[in-house]
Amino acid sequence: VISEREARSLNYLQADLKKLNTRLPVFVKENWKAGDTLVQTDLANTLKRMKEKGKAGFYEGETARLIVEEMKRGGGIIGYEDLKNYEAKFRTPHRFNYKGYEIVGMPMPSSGGLLLHQMMKMIEGRNIGSMGFHSLQAVQLMTEVERRAFADRAEYMGDADFYKVPVAMLSNEVYLQARMKSYQPDKATPSTEIKPGILVRAESEETTHLSVMDKEGNAVAVTTTLNNSYGSRTVVGGAGFFLNDEMDDFSIKPGVPNMYGAVGGEANAIAPGKRMLSSMTPTLVLKNNKPYIVVGTPGGTTIPTQIFQTLVNILEFNMSAEDAVYKPKFHHQWLPDELVIEKGFPATVKESLRKMGYSFAGERSGMGRTEIIRVLPNGKMEAVA
Repeated sequence: VISEREARSLNYLQADLKKLNTRLPVFVKENWKAGDTLVQTDLANTLKRMKEKGKAGFYEGETARLIVEEMKRGGGIIGYEDLKNYEAKFRTPHRFNYKGYEIVGMPMPSSGGLLLHQMMKMIEGRNIGSMGFHSLQAVQLMTEVERRAFADRAEYMGDADFYKVPVAMLSNEVYLQARMKSYQPDKATPSTEIKPGILVRAESEETTHLSVMDKEGNAVAVTTTLNNSYGSRTVVGGAGFFLNDEMDDFSIKPGVPNMYGAVGGEANAIAPGKRMLSSMTPTLVLKNNKPYIVVGTPGGTTIPTQIFQTLVNILEFNMSAEDAVYKPKFHHQWLPDELVIEKGFPATVKESLRKMGYSFAGERSGMGRTEIIRVLPNGKMEAVA
């Protein structure tokens, strides 16, 4: 049974569904409304095949046949060999220490873990806690840190199986302090003056995150995406699921922005078998070697900056999880050279930042949907979405 929001979303999609699908999916209907039942028989059958045969229930057999037939009808290029040869990769998490907390994040080909590492370390020695939440000094410092990290993302980050991403150099403390040499606490450093460190494109925001913790203290942070809203908006005929449009997460040409304005270069260029760069930032924070915070969010390129601010709000400004999530956030990604803010961001701080030389891309009702669980000193859990 679908909600009013889901009905509105499906109604908005109708023209694209009819135009982009060679077999009309169950999502096509004259007028969806709240309370309607959406029956997805094809998807149920696909899930049954996966339940019975595991990986082979998707990458081989009936589901594979349906995918390949969809490709033939739509002029796609995925074949049986591509599906059979695909392998999920297990990777070593990106870990770093921040003032005694161990932070565990997602490694390449997501930029999230490394960006969070860079941003947290660039503020670590600057006593941000004493500046106060939403103070002009704290917001300006965090904005400049975000700008410098995203400049490095555009130049150096991509699939480490194909491009030697200099993770150790980019997270080296001496390097990160050098990145802040041009920082001035009373003025904006234009992005034209900030180059990647010596040695982007943005994704859609239609991502899903969930944070889980059980009574034994096992913690899981999961972020998954189709990229744009409903991916490519093409459903595999007879299989019931949407195909993604993740190719937009590659850099098609150095310096050319993707549909969300971020740029990239050779590190994230298209190559066969290569995984595209993402901003997903599912994150665990350990305190005394035990899970303390589980957090993540959708939001495209705003994901790392939202997680950065949420963690600073808790670890430095001693805010509750609810305030850390709900208080207005801000975002800078180097290019375009503009600050994005959420509704309710303090007008006096905005005006002071404008006088320092910052330009604004207008206000947004919200960036992402942060999901957080925090373990309180008494062992109880605080969960906020």
